Amino acid sequence: MLDSLGKISSNVPFMMPERLAKTDAFEAVPEIIGSGPFVFDMDGYIPGVKVTYRKNTNYKPRSEPASYAAGGKVVHFDTVEWLYIPDPATTMNALIAGEIDFWETPSPDLVPGMEGNPDITIKVIDPLGTQGWLRPNHLNPPFDNPKARQALLHMVKQEHYLQAIIGDEKFWRACGAYFMCDTPLDSDVGAGPLMNQDLEMARKLLKEGGYNGETLILMDPTDIPVLHGASLVTAQMLRKIGAKVEVQAMDWSTLTSRRAETKSIADGGWNIFHTYSTGADVASPIANIGVSGGCVEEAWFGWPCDKMLEDLRDQFSRESDPAKQVEIGIALQKRAYEVVPYVNYGQWFQPTAYRSSLKGVLISPVPFFWNIEK
Repeated sequence: MLDSLGKISSNVPFMMPERLAKTDAFEAVPEIIGSGPFVFDMDGYIPGVKVTYRKNTNYKPRSEPASYAAGGKVVHFDTVEWLYIPDPATTMNALIAGEIDFWETPSPDLVPGMEGNPDITIKVIDPLGTQGWLRPNHLNPPFDNPKARQALLHMVKQEHYLQAIIGDEKFWRACGAYFMCDTPLDSDVGAGPLMNQDLEMARKLLKEGGYNGETLILMDPTDIPVLHGASLVTAQMLRKIGAKVEVQAMDWSTLTSRRAETKSIADGGWNIFHTYSTGADVASPIANIGVSGGCVEEAWFGWPCDKMLEDLRDQFSRESDPAKQVEIGIALQKRAYEVVPYVNYGQWFQPTAYRSSLKGVLISPVPFFWNIEK
């Protein structure tokens, strides 16, 4: 229950009145109700431009310090606006000029240009970090064959990805643990192929996995710098091991629609896309949707299908002894490296940039906007 309902991440269970919960799945919920420190302002919502939250004057915070998502959630602003600014350079200039106060995920290449500015604070507020995912489509050849997916392990060198997408080594680390490094389930079991690049072995396994020179479709979300960079690295490495690659540029919203399609390549399907997940969503086999082997019916996009993965996840969820959970987690990681639901292309710690006039920014896997003063 704690791993699935109590985790701090973007994938959370939102509670709502029964009458709203019964809304048809293909219709928008007609009313947004909040009982926490903020309420959603429908009049201040402009899709694709701005989301507005107002201080909930009926909310009574606990009389204790804020702690992650617990404790006293004291709001010091009447209004919080989330703005969508697609161009990172424009966002940086707005932050420097004081037109905005907080930039959650600044582009890594722009961070050095802000670090010497006394008006800007650069800080890692997520102590768990982020894990990159290279997600193959288990339905379409050649990655319906585990040997072809294992080829990806031998192909990837995490340092190449992390240098390309993050840059400064103080913000990243190579990590072979499926459930993040520096967590209770941190392990290097099975990680040898990933942590020791071997392009000849990758080429051999790709061929043994049934690859016959067909064009691989790689979806590239060009509006997200980290994922765009990872896509370009993967395309380059696939070509080095003898694959033909078509990099299809699109925005992230288009990719999230495309990735849900189970079509064949001939009908407009796909082979690979990249994403990333916060440590809070990865550190447990229950929360980590990437290691689900639930097939088309239950697995996340990419649709790995492996009964052993599912059995081990079920065992983990039913075990209350932490030591035995670690044993199960290691067994699950060993199996994951055999069937390769996804390839971890590294762990990084995303710096956040905000105006130095802000005080009380909380350390947490996700940003919270209570406790902050200006």
